[in-house]
Amino acid sequence: MTASSARARRAFALPMGLAVASSLVLVPVTTATAAEAAPVATTATTAAGGEQTSYVVNILPGKLAAALAERAITKAGGTVVKAYEKIGVVVVHSARADFAEKIRKVPGVQSAGATRTTPLAAQSTDDMGAPVELSEKQLDAASAKAEGDEDPLQGLQWDLPAIKADKAHQKSLGSSKVTVAVIDTGVDDTHPDLAPNFDRAASVNCVGGVPDTTDGAWRPQPGESAHGTHVAGEIAAAKNGIGMTGVAPGVKVSGIKVSQPDGYFYTEAVVCGFMWAAEHGVDVTNNSYYTDPWMFNCTDDPDQKALVHAVGRATAYAELKGAVNIASAGNSKLDLAADTLPDATSPNDSTPVDREIDPSTCLDIPAQLPGVVTVSATGAKNLKSSYSNYGKGVIDITAPGGDSTARQAPEAPAVDGRILGTLPGGGYGYMMGTSMAGPHVAGVAALIKSTHPKAPAFQVKALLKAQADTLACPEPYDLDGDGVNDAVCEGGKSGAGFYGAGMADALDAVTKR
Repeated sequence: MTASSARARRAFALPMGLAVASSLVLVPVTTATAAEAAPVATTATTAAGGEQTSYVVNILPGKLAAALAERAITKAGGTVVKAYEKIGVVVVHSARADFAEKIRKVPGVQSAGATRTTPLAAQSTDDMGAPVELSEKQLDAASAKAEGDEDPLQGLQWDLPAIKADKAHQKSLGSSKVTVAVIDTGVDDTHPDLAPNFDRAASVNCVGGVPDTTDGAWRPQPGESAHGTHVAGEIAAAKNGIGMTGVAPGVKVSGIKVSQPDGYFYTEAVVCGFMWAAEHGVDVTNNSYYTDPWMFNCTDDPDQKALVHAVGRATAYAELKGAVNIASAGNSKLDLAADTLPDATSPNDSTPVDREIDPSTCLDIPAQLPGVVTVSATGAKNLKSSYSNYGKGVIDITAPGGDSTARQAPEAPAVDGRILGTLPGGGYGYMMGTSMAGPHVAGVAALIKSTHPKAPAFQVKALLKAQADTLACPEPYDLDGDGVNDAVCEGGKSGAGFYGAGMADALDAVTKR
C-alpha cells in the first residue's frame, strides 16, 4: 500500500481518554437502570467452569464515577480489584459468563471486556527465544581484549558503536536524576552491573493489576524469564569495571514486573505498570512485549476494544506526567502499513484462530498506541533484522536488536550478531529481537532527558527523531542471498519503511542542546 495512511490509521483508534470521556455521564443506578445491572440468577452459566475471569471496565475518571461504577459492577456479579480513578479504568474479577455484556449496558460505561481467555501453556510474545549465556571461558577471553577504560565485555557490544554510544560516553554517561522503567518480566537488582543504578522507589510488581511493593517483588523468580533483566542491562548497566556497559550507564533503572509466572502480559498488569511509572517520577518506560492474549486488538470486538482503551489511557497518562513511552514493533516480519495482516497466534492463552485483521481498526498494544515510540530492529550490518516488523508511517525509529551471525556478522572483536545483556544471578548472555532494539532507544531517550532535564515528553520524542541518522532503503534487501527481496522497504533514501526517522544517535543526545 502507499504510505497512505498508516500514520492516520495509528490515530484512528485514539483511546477514550480524558478529553473524550468528559462528554459522557455515569448516572447513579436507579430503579430504571438497576434491572440492567442486576445480577443474573445463580443458575446462570459461569465463565470457565465458575473460575474467576479478569476484566477491565472503562468509565469517566474521578472518585464519584468509580464509586457509582463499583455499585453497578457488584450488581452485575463482579468484584472490584483496583480502580485507577485518574484514568477511569477499573480492574474487575467475575465468574459470570455474561458479566461484560451486563456491565456494558450500564449508562456511563464506555467499554468493558475480558483481559484473557482460558489459560493454556504460555507463549512468548516478543523475544527471540531464551538467552544464550556466556561461559566463563568466553567471559575471560572477552575481558582480556578490553581496551582503555572499557568494561571487560564492551568489545562484544557491537551495538554501542552502532548508535555512537561509545563516543557519547566520553562526553556523558547520563544523569542519575533520570529513571528508565523496564516494564517487563522483572529485574534482578542484585546483579553487580545493575545494583549501582537501581531505583527501588520506582520499582514494583504489578502482576494482577495491583501494585505489590514487597521488597524484591519486582525480581524474576527462579524459572521465570530473564527478559527484563537483559533489557535493563542494555539500558543502564553501570560503567564500573565489571561486565558490560549500558547505553546510558549513568542513569537509574527500575523494574516494573507485569509478566505472570507463565509468561503472559495481561492488560490489568500493563495498566498498573504505566500508572506506577507515571506516579513515581519515571522519565522513560521501555516496553518490549505486546499485551496478551491478542497480537492485534481489534476495536470492532467489544472485549478487545476495552483493552485498547484501558492501555491507551494508561500510556497517555504516563506521558502527561512526563514519561516517554518506548515500545518494540514485534518480530513477525510483518509490514504494519499493509492493507490487511494475518494473525494466526491469537488468542495465545487458549486456542488460536486464523484471522485476517484490518490495521485501521486492529492495533498491537502498546506499540501502536498514539504517542508511543515504535521501534524496529537492525543487525550488525545496519540492515533491518530479518524478523523485525516494519511499515512506513508506523515505525518511528530504529536501533540494534541483533540478527543471526550468519545473516549479519559483526566486526571484531565482537563475535556474535545478537545483543549482549545482563542475566539474573550475575550472568551475561545474548538475545535478539525488537525487544532488544527498544531498550537502545530508551537509553538514548534517557541521555536526551539528561541533557535537557526540563524537556517534556513530546520534546524528548521530537529530539529522538530529529537527531536520528537516516538509513536509506537497502536495494536489494536480500539477507539470505537467494536473489529475492526479503521485504519491500518504502521510502527510498529516507528508509522510513524499515527505519522510521533512522538510527537512534546517542552522541547527538549528549552533545546537541
